Amino acid sequence: MDAAARAREIVKRLRPLYPVLTPALDYHSAYELLVATVLAAQCTDARVNTVTPEFFRRWPDPAALAHAAVGDVEDVVHSTGFFRQKAKNLVAAARRMVSLHGGTVPDTMEALTALPGVARKTANIVLSNALGKNEGIAVDTHVRRLSFRLGLTSSDNPIIIEKDMMPLFARKDWGAINHLLVLHGRAVCKARSPRCDACALGDICPRRGL
Repeated sequence: MDAAARAREIVKRLRPLYPVLTPALDYHSAYELLVATVLAAQCTDARVNTVTPEFFRRWPDPAALAHAAVGDVEDVVHSTGFFRQKAKNLVAAARRMVSLHGGTVPDTMEALTALPGVARKTANIVLSNALGKNEGIAVDTHVRRLSFRLGLTSSDNPIIIEKDMMPLFARKDWGAINHLLVLHGRAVCKARSPRCDACALGDICPRRGL
């Protein structure tokens, strides 16, 4: 089975196992998902979800955040780690959204990745989940691990992994495959002790048993 056929089979087998394909981060708008995804770097989604209610109460949109003092934002996001850089980037991103995009989250990869603190992974998550646009595949820790184990890439570089994976999956599935691999990585194909005997992909995984 070549990589393209394997990719089709992965989607076919995992979709019934994980019917709900949404981020674990709590959000109600593209702005909220953008903020939450930036805060989730090197932090658990659960922790971020305890921080964002107060964050959005104080700064409910880019215009409000653009006028925030960075020190005040630091205080609110402190528990997410790397809080100084995250606060600095979020305020700067909000100011750019206000000055260049009318106070809204831009809807293109180019404009999103021009925002401070926003790389392709974050942009892909926002575009796919909040704006309904599949411009690429978000490569996080789980996608990085499973894409290698499943023989979809030979690289550990997220940029190269994304380029390797995009031709293998239908564009309509680019957003879904991130969720499917994240969920499967958490439930079955774990980093240290993958449950290969319980894996629905066991017979097509080229690195079964590692």
